[in-house]
Order: sequence, then C-alpha cells, then structure tokens
Amino acid sequence: MIKKEVEIKNRTGLHTRPAAMLVKLASKFKSDFFIEKNGVEVNGKSIIGVMSLAAEQGSKLILKFIGEDEDEAAKAIIELFESGFGEIEELKKDENRDGSQNN
Repeated sequence: MIKKEVEIKNRTGLHTRPAAMLVKLASKFKSDFFIEKNGVEVNGKSIIGVMSLAAEQGSKLILKFIGEDEDEAAKAIIELFESGFGEIEELKKDENRDGSQNN
C-alpha cells in the first residue's frame, strides 16, 4: 500500500473536469485507489465519490493505492495533482498573454 498526502493547487478545486480526469486516469490501473478528506474516504475511481468530497483549493487529501500496479498508479495520479490538473499551466499562459498585451 502507498499512502500520500496531496494538496489541491488549482483555483477551482476538484470540480467536474479535474474529477473526470482523475477518475479516467485511475481507471487505467488495476490497483484500488481511495481518496480521504477530513476522515471521509471514497473510491477514487467513482466520479460521484470524488465529486462528493467537494475539495476546494488548498484542501489536503490522502491518496491510497493498493494493488499490483500501485507504484505506477501513485506516480501518475500524484503528477496529475501536482500539475493542478493542467489548470495552473493554463493560468500561467493566460497571465503571460495578458501581460504581453499591456506592454
């Protein structure tokens, strides 16, 4: 079993799009995947479960991976969280675009 704490970095939290990305990625692995927030644990392969966490920016989550490909699953899913589900990079691009227009 692998257990890792992550923080929601993207501004809008774990809303529909990132939740769907997470579930889709998690479903590619055979390992079981669970997410815990404030003592409530849900199946990380369930869109309803993930959405029910209502995890906003700054939320701390505990990810648990159990199974034969847990190392690969943990690596991929933790990278997704660390990237802010792609929204942090999009925000930086928007800020750069806006900044360059002001000059």
